[in-house]
Amino acid sequence: ESRGYPYVMKTRKFGYDGYGNMTIKKKNNALVGWKRFTSGEAPRELMAEEFVDFSKELAVMVARNRRGELALYPCSETVQRNHICHTVVAPAVVADDVQQQARDIAVKAVEAIEGVGVFGIEMFLTSEGEVLFNEIAPRPHNSGHYSIEACYTSQFENCIRAVLNLPLGNPNLIAPAAAMMNLLGERSGPGVPDSVVEFMKHDKVKLHLYGKKDSRVGRKMGHVTALGDSADEALGAVTAAASDLLW
Repeated sequence: ESRGYPYVMKTRKFGYDGYGNMTIKKKNNALVGWKRFTSGEAPRELMAEEFVDFSKELAVMVARNRRGELALYPCSETVQRNHICHTVVAPAVVADDVQQQARDIAVKAVEAIEGVGVFGIEMFLTSEGEVLFNEIAPRPHNSGHYSIEACYTSQFENCIRAVLNLPLGNPNLIAPAAAMMNLLGERSGPGVPDSVVEFMKHDKVKLHLYGKKDSRVGRKMGHVTALGDSADEALGAVTAAASDLLW
């Protein structure tokens, strides 16, 4: 409360898709959040974070092996919908110095914990052009799914290379830009699309379905990826294709 409202209450571990945080706008909210996160069979430690009025959310995937060698993916922009990652564009459409700030922060974060594997480093870009560290995901991450089609070496392959202490693969893009859109459940029901016929008419996109038996609102059911000569082109392709996938 010393910094005023609003602020963000977060669980220190195991938070994802908005399940581990809550925006606190007044004291009553704090009491609700405290009970939500500290009660039950597995109470979690909490932290309070000053609210950041950001202009964009950025992310950098970093692979690191046991020898300390690094593979650094492009700085991407992530867009959330109801606290769930909805789209990712790589590289982020930001100034070169912002890209470099983000990459420098990502490296420092992974080296600080002597991380081995692949890590998603999430950051905020303020309206003043400052890049602020937000959180670290110690695993393959939504913000790196585009790398399956868009990079010489995907985040998944580099994760395996890193934990086996093998030389890391090239993380660079094979096209000027890429975009990924998560397919989020819009209803409760079967996890299989009703039809992919119209989707399959889009010849420059790649569909990944996760094979989940059941769909529910906001659940990640799969994702769509496209490459392009620009971020707008790639994002337009995944948006159009996803809209033609019938659930």
